[in-house]
Amino acid sequence: MSHTLFQISTSGQGLYEFTRDVKRWCHGQGDGLLTLFVQHTSCSLLIQENADPEVQTDLKEFFARLVPPTTHSTMSYLTHTYEGPDDMPAHIKAALMPVSISIPVIAGVPMLGTWQGIYLFEHRDRPHDRRVVAQFLGES
Repeated sequence: MSHTLFQISTSGQGLYEFTRDVKRWCHGQGDGLLTLFVQHTSCSLLIQENADPEVQTDLKEFFARLVPPTTHSTMSYLTHTYEGPDDMPAHIKAALMPVSISIPVIAGVPMLGTWQGIYLFEHRDRPHDRRVVAQFLGES
């Protein structure tokens, strides 16, 4: 078993790919299971298409419409508003999306599909430094 911590700096809402970092860390690990877990309550982890950037744009726009800021009239029922109009919606988005993912690894290579990338999905407007814990459980 081995583990590491990925630090991901964000500059606002959107998807931040860190597939290369994960692949680099997995190199030489052998066969096993990689688990990634984000240590925050206002962002998520996703495996998503990494070929066409319009996919990331559309996902960001979809979730912005699904859960708008607390300043939007449809969100007036929310009470957790003192950290900004994007905070409670960020918690809701994180509750709807995964905060951990598992990926099989064979011969040190994460078994991602051709167009799949690993993303941190930032749900807050301001920049953040996010931590993603990686744990590799190899065959004994």
